[in-house]
Amino acid sequence: MAVFATEKTVVLVQGITGKEGAFRTKRMLEYGTKIVAGVTPGKGGQEVHGIPVYDSVEEAIKAHPEINTVVQFVPARLAKDASFEAIESGIKNLLIIAEGIPFQDTMEIIAAAEEKGVTVVGPNTSGVISPPICELGACCQSAFHGPGKIGVVSTTGSVQWYISRLISLGGWGVSTMMQIGGDPIRGTDFPEALLMYEKDPQTEAIVMIGEIGGDAEIRAADLIERGEVKKPVIAYIYARTAPPGKRLGHAGAIIERGGGVEAKVKALQKAGAIVITYPWEILGAIKELGIEPIPELFKTPIKESKIEE
Repeated sequence: MAVFATEKTVVLVQGITGKEGAFRTKRMLEYGTKIVAGVTPGKGGQEVHGIPVYDSVEEAIKAHPEINTVVQFVPARLAKDASFEAIESGIKNLLIIAEGIPFQDTMEIIAAAEEKGVTVVGPNTSGVISPPICELGACCQSAFHGPGKIGVVSTTGSVQWYISRLISLGGWGVSTMMQIGGDPIRGTDFPEALLMYEKDPQTEAIVMIGEIGGDAEIRAADLIERGEVKKPVIAYIYARTAPPGKRLGHAGAIIERGGGVEAKVKALQKAGAIVITYPWEILGAIKELGIEPIPELFKTPIKESKIEE
């Protein structure tokens, strides 16, 4: 089954005629993602890699009512208007790639999405991938093998690629990897993602890759402790030794006051999660859970687009 990116996902790409939008559309298509339409205002009537382009989301929906997901490749300054257009169209899943969207704009996007029942992943996400079914965004396809048993949710890109690759090489495979974004304000956060994986019959365990800043990992620990997430959770907190006040990479990765990594680790351990100190400990942690590898994965090549990054 997998989450967010599934066999039933039918995609519209906002910003499809831009350089990144066109390039990623081709890679997603080659991976097998069902993209049926693109939108760029003023460029309706064109085609990008055989995908028809429309001037508005409304026009695209009229022509392709089966669309249920938007992948958005537009600049941060245009993301608010583009997101509102997607949300008001009735589409239920929105993935926002742009980084650096003003906080006020993001808050308004998230509030509108909640009102309309739209699930938002991002902003500042690299994407979601359910190997070998569907890729949304800009994932490192070669890191993933599947369909697998382990769900991966992360605020980071590079660390998550590494851990996902180790899970693939171990033979467990990844059910879905969801990179929720590194901004302080985001749509789907750790608690919401854990609940998605909890409902997914394909996922046997969840790997949560957090970092300094914010309190989402502690709220996720509360869910586990309350029994709302019963599947085993393995957690890794990135940048444990970062000094307070020092921002590392993401806008959301900064210790501003109180708590910090130590509080997150304590909360997760108290809730029953396995907390690893180094990324490579993921292999031992999954073995500790007794989850058996999938023999077929050792015989099947990793699915990947032939278009180079």
